Amino acid sequence: MGIYTPGMENPQIEDITQTTLKHYEATAEQFFAGTVDHDVSQNIAALLEAIQGSAPYRLLDLGCGPGRDLKAFKAMGHDPVGIDGSARFVEMARVYSACEVWQQDFVKLDLPAGHFDGIYANASLFHVPSAALPEVLRKLHAALKTGGVLFSSNPRGDNREGWNGPRYGSYYDYHTWERYLTAAGFEPIQHYYRPTGLPREQQPWLASVWRCVRERTEARP
Repeated sequence: MGIYTPGMENPQIEDITQTTLKHYEATAEQFFAGTVDHDVSQNIAALLEAIQGSAPYRLLDLGCGPGRDLKAFKAMGHDPVGIDGSARFVEMARVYSACEVWQQDFVKLDLPAGHFDGIYANASLFHVPSAALPEVLRKLHAALKTGGVLFSSNPRGDNREGWNGPRYGSYYDYHTWERYLTAAGFEPIQHYYRPTGLPREQQPWLASVWRCVRERTEARP
């Protein structure tokens, strides 16, 4: 795996994301077959339990893939929308989940402001190059209601990034990930490692939950 070199320009970022998306386009059916039965109920619960207010919730499944978790959110009575950069995944997710799904590249997000109670980013944000991550997180923050919740699950690492075969990834430890999130206006709620019940060296996934906070404007006298 390569290591990121500072100074990455926007055309490089777009090339990176498009190359990664082409891999998912070419392997969409195999990906669905290999992940549809994965148990991520712990992650879904971590998001939902942190959201304040009464259900049902408006949720954004960021990187929804073929729609496994979209379908789960809808079955629980919530109002989920999916988003993915892969046209094939978007098509599959619409059919499988019967939910609204938008096709958008993560580095070109166009989201409604203050709209969502929760954003669920399960195994998706780690594909964003670190040079683009602050702006992506800023847009996610803006799309959440004040007090809304962002859940993320990424492969944990030692803060290197680069190509892993045909896919690009950024592999953070918790402290670095926390710096990115707090800089974007989030406060930490909790984090944990998966799968549960195993030694840390056998827990490759770092899951974390964050609350969207905004500065209060003082009333003029």
